[in-house]
Amino acid sequence: MLRIFGQTARLCDGVTRREAMQVGALSLFSGMTLPRLLRGAETTTNTQAPAGRPRGTAKSVILFNLLGGPSQMDMFDMKPGAPVEVRGEFQPIDTSLPGLSVCEHLPNTARWMHKACVIRTVTHTYDAHNPLAMMTGFTGGAFNQIKAEPTDPPDIGAICQYLDMGPSDLPGAVCMPCYPGWGESVNYPGIRRPGPYGGFLGGRYDPLFSYCQPKFEREPKVAHYDPVIAMGEPHMPALDALPDMTADRLDIRRSLVDQLDRQFETVRASRAVDRLDKFQSRAFSLLCSSKTRDAFDLSAEPTAVRARYGKSLSGNSLLVARRLVEAEVPFISVHAEIFGNNGHSYDMHENNFGMLKNCNLPVLDQAYPALIQDLDERGLLDSTLVVVMGEMGRAPRVNAKAGRDHWPRCGFSLLTGGGIKPGTVYGATDKQAAYPISHPVSPGDVVATIYHLLGIDPHLTVPDRLGRPIPIAHGGDPILDIVI
Repeated sequence: MLRIFGQTARLCDGVTRREAMQVGALSLFSGMTLPRLLRGAETTTNTQAPAGRPRGTAKSVILFNLLGGPSQMDMFDMKPGAPVEVRGEFQPIDTSLPGLSVCEHLPNTARWMHKACVIRTVTHTYDAHNPLAMMTGFTGGAFNQIKAEPTDPPDIGAICQYLDMGPSDLPGAVCMPCYPGWGESVNYPGIRRPGPYGGFLGGRYDPLFSYCQPKFEREPKVAHYDPVIAMGEPHMPALDALPDMTADRLDIRRSLVDQLDRQFETVRASRAVDRLDKFQSRAFSLLCSSKTRDAFDLSAEPTAVRARYGKSLSGNSLLVARRLVEAEVPFISVHAEIFGNNGHSYDMHENNFGMLKNCNLPVLDQAYPALIQDLDERGLLDSTLVVVMGEMGRAPRVNAKAGRDHWPRCGFSLLTGGGIKPGTVYGATDKQAAYPISHPVSPGDVVATIYHLLGIDPHLTVPDRLGRPIPIAHGGDPILDIVI
């Protein structure tokens, strides 16, 4: 068994995590139990993926999810003329794109705005702490949904795998440094926040989830609202067991499948077991793939490149993401996870400005520009779409605890490369950055734009568990004004 260590974690919806979690070493894609994998295989027995590997301007997508809800008016849609209780504590600075200003604590990011597109008017009503809406385009879920369900729609990465995009010896989708909502909870055992999953297409289309063991320089002074930057690297499951693997050790690794089978003899009679065997074979193949291992081996990177990304877990995850792009993996998502009382998220009901200034924005302002510069220097930016987003924005008025509350009615997405028209600002908001006043954009529109750039028809349908055709972007349309 592979043991993943962690600490108690909490977002404002009250979800916590136990000290440690174990997952089967061959459950590479979802970390789920054998029965759940069987159910996933059973529900997709009659699902056939279309042939062909569509290609658009973007060959790969890197999505950086700022879990918790980043504050639009404190980052990319500042309102310096608004009352102090709206504009907050930060000052705007000029960027490389004339007429566009960003927060003073994003100076490195400001230098790359001529390459980017800022969408200021992402709006919806899905008030939940998970990336489901922004990774699928679906906003019809319950506002308090905190667990991924088998009836959820598949995300972009799952569709990439469903369409058989990417090399055969690499996963079509990778999620780092762990799944959103990492770990277990007393109230919600085995919680996985909705978003990066195969959903009703089945667990076979889940991404490869990495794991991590974050380190922190100090203990927080108060729970949650005094975050400490998580340091470390994402790791491929069972990475330490792979180098110099002999035939004997290979047999030991394969025996894990037999161990799982013995533990669940009562399930082996299921007619889905043949499909599970194929899943296990695919998982084993990816586990042993040198390409997958090499992408996670940051020791091969020059010191100067590593220093540019920094030592944060998010920075190192984005560096691995660049290496996965070089290996032609179609979809990589990186999530700014929380780790107990230490790690950071963007759920800032208190100490909004302290959290941004001392933790969130320094990480973003180092990792995002490093990634864009790296891709640009390697000639990969034009074929790689980088998306920075959160599940919602924050309320325009600062509350009594110097925080900002939930506000799905208006948020932002930052898109760079991959066929995006550089130096673009799309949509405008009112004087408080509370509501769009022009060009409102739904999560479905953002997702449809990503599909469009990947060369995938956003109006393509896939069958749900009842065989009904469901559009993959859930009615969204590409934002053609922001693409080349």
